[in-house]
Amino acid sequence: MAYNSAATRRRLLDAAFEEFSERGLAGARVDRIAAVAAANKQAIYAYFGSKDGLFDAMLEDRLGSLADAVPFLPDDLPRYAGALFDHLVDNPELVRLNQWKFLERADVSTAEVDSYRAKAQALLTAGQARGADLTTAIDLLMLVLNLTFAWTTMSPGLRALGGTEGAQRQRRHRAAVVASASAITTALTS
Repeated sequence: MAYNSAATRRRLLDAAFEEFSERGLAGARVDRIAAVAAANKQAIYAYFGSKDGLFDAMLEDRLGSLADAVPFLPDDLPRYAGALFDHLVDNPELVRLNQWKFLERADVSTAEVDSYRAKAQALLTAGQARGADLTTAIDLLMLVLNLTFAWTTMSPGLRALGGTEGAQRQRRHRAAVVASASAITTALTS
């Protein structure tokens, strides 16, 4: 059977996602990643240069997958917030990965900066930030994104303080996220 380098690279990225989202960059081990990917450790260094290089490549891959799964809706930021909320609830490992990145890497990649800037510019172009400048559009985006993460980063015990439990509580919080995104959009762009 012929060696398939694209398939090996894909398996390494998928295994890295599991390992990094569970253990973070510092706690992840290349031998575990290689074993799960059915590859050898040398493949990690050949494709990505280092564990850090693998982490960066995996982040870029997963951020691209997130953008595909939840397309940005500059003309309907509240609906985007609801869709992103749903995706994050269904994929908690993405939230954990984001938290690990924040804890272990204060720096931001050029791709992340470009993505934020493009989304903020799209808000301006779509009229969502009518009369606003780029800084206000970035603030709007930052506030809405953090609204969507609030549920997934709060402990279950604190989420339960809302008086209802389980799916009903989650639906109520989602509705609050969408309503808040709408209110923030109105407040910052009127």
